[in-house]
Amino acid sequence: MTARGILAVCACAAAVGLLSALAVATGPAVGSPGTTTTTTAPATTTTTPRGAPVTPPPPLVVPDGVTIGGVSVGGFTPSDAQHLVETRFIERLPVVVGARRLLVRPAALGARARVRSAIERALTAPPGSDVSLTVTVNRTRLRAYLRSLARRFDRPARDSEVSLRGLRPFVSEGRSGRRLAMQRSANALVAALTSNSRAPVVLPFREFHQRVTRANFGPVIVIRRAQKRLWLYRGMKLWRTFGVAVGQPSWPTPIGRFEIVVKWRNPWWFPPNSSWARGSAPVPPGPDNPLGTRWMGLSSPGVGIHGTPNPSSIGYSASHGCIRMRIPDAEWLFEHVDVGTTVFIVRA
Repeated sequence: MTARGILAVCACAAAVGLLSALAVATGPAVGSPGTTTTTTAPATTTTTPRGAPVTPPPPLVVPDGVTIGGVSVGGFTPSDAQHLVETRFIERLPVVVGARRLLVRPAALGARARVRSAIERALTAPPGSDVSLTVTVNRTRLRAYLRSLARRFDRPARDSEVSLRGLRPFVSEGRSGRRLAMQRSANALVAALTSNSRAPVVLPFREFHQRVTRANFGPVIVIRRAQKRLWLYRGMKLWRTFGVAVGQPSWPTPIGRFEIVVKWRNPWWFPPNSSWARGSAPVPPGPDNPLGTRWMGLSSPGVGIHGTPNPSSIGYSASHGCIRMRIPDAEWLFEHVDVGTTVFIVRA
């Protein structure tokens, strides 16, 4: 046998061996006689691809239509709702005091709001409900603020006063007084803060009227020294006039504003410490008394309005500084003026 034949035989033997091995490894051929065909489905495993998006749960929000202290928070998250309520609460409160309008921080009044607890209640509240906002107020701080307002805006009553204008008395109108009503003001501020309202709060005052007005001012005397006449007014309205005697040039009746400080009926006359009265003795009440029957002493020492037993001196500069009147006139005037009555003495 030749070498080429030997190689062919070896190649055939190798091919047969390879086919036998494949048959053993793969088992009987499908459809071969005496064999059973079994098909097994592969197991299926579902996995989320790495990096795929995960749908988050819906955010927690306040139910629709819910308000807290008048602030609409429905549909907002707790943090946004808290921001809305806190922003509203720290807004300045308009406070009207008299004619002034002030803007006051709630913290200056000692107010604090419990917003977080209100948010917690709002989250479980029925839709459309109003959740109250709990507000605490430091009363000590609130009263201190109101006292500061009282120092600024309280005012005393001012009585009418008289002055002289063009030789006639002029009586001012005066004004009523007022005091801040502390308790009522505190209640009004607390109500506004606890309701979280920012409507203007008008603080109340207690008013009290002046004692002396134009209507009840009383008598005023104007003595025109050059004319030797006394003019009596009811406030600013002329009442009566009288002829008088005034001081001599050596002892002139003083010019200025005075008031009646004393009234005596049937007075004694005591000699003053003056050269013209040196050596004179006191004179008791009676027809010879140089003061007549009535004495109305002025706030100028030693000077007064009085009667005189010498009516012929009326209309002249005849006294030692006093204002003399006829005795009936002095008695009438005595009954119609009071201690405290203003007396103007002018040069005219």
